[in-house]
Amino acid sequence: MAKLYFYYAAMNAGKSTTLLQADFNYRERGMATMLWTAAHDDRSGTGQVRSRIGLAAAAHLYDEATSLFDAIIAELIKRKLDCVLVDEAQFLSRAQVLELCRIADELKIPVLCYGLRTDFLGALFPGSAALLALADTLVELKAVCECGRKATMNLRVDADGHAVAAGVQTEIGGNDRYVALCRRHFFQRLGESEARQLSLAIPR
Repeated sequence: MAKLYFYYAAMNAGKSTTLLQADFNYRERGMATMLWTAAHDDRSGTGQVRSRIGLAAAAHLYDEATSLFDAIIAELIKRKLDCVLVDEAQFLSRAQVLELCRIADELKIPVLCYGLRTDFLGALFPGSAALLALADTLVELKAVCECGRKATMNLRVDADGHAVAAGVQTEIGGNDRYVALCRRHFFQRLGESEARQLSLAIPR
């Protein structure tokens, strides 16, 4: 029975590297894959899954208007598919996650999704919330905080390295904009930032 998998982690845990390794493993055995990534994440160049250690592969792009089920059906007319792999899965909509469920259940194709669990304020992304609720298998990939503990949170920072405590949920960036931290140091840094902002607001 095909399953829907969700591999989740904080930033810099090797999610894209793990996806590319899984893709390689399938193709090495003569099996066909189809890769997807979010259209608005262009850090690696349009239509690519790229890891921080230099691995890369071409990928199809999805946005909020993409029907993944219809796209997979169209691909199946051309060739057999043994696995579908989705990077930046936190940007999926709930409707798209439901389509991925259909791909696993009705088309019997395993679907492997990789993404962040929470945003820079510790709130679930819509795609991650749906995957946590609906995926058959949940796998946490490990990132490391600056203190050596497991990093589970994603802190957004400004150009000076100060924590950002407000803003839109989605803002694309790498190590220049986000730091993976354990929960304790995440909230510590947020608290320091709020205290700093308050002190700057008080007239001297």
